[in-house]
Amino acid sequence: MQIRLEKINHVKRQSRYCVLSVSETLFGEWCLTKETGPMGTTAGQKSILYMRTREDAVAALTTMKDDKTRSGYAPIPVQLPLL
Repeated sequence: MQIRLEKINHVKRQSRYCVLSVSETLFGEWCLTKETGPMGTTAGQKSILYMRTREDAVAALTTMKDDKTRSGYAPIPVQLPLL
């Protein structure tokens, strides 16, 4: 599961992104990965939170998504790469 959020504010010259994803590790744990930074650059931050169950990871993802949308981010459909 992956969600991409973007915030563009032309007045403040802001263009930022946030990618939240839930995946399973090789050891059966679930992790929530959060990548944030300015669009168009390689600068950014990545953090990983490990959870015991998928439900916990999805609940944390939903909470983070709600926080970001309250602060002005909008969800963007994730495009799959072409073969």
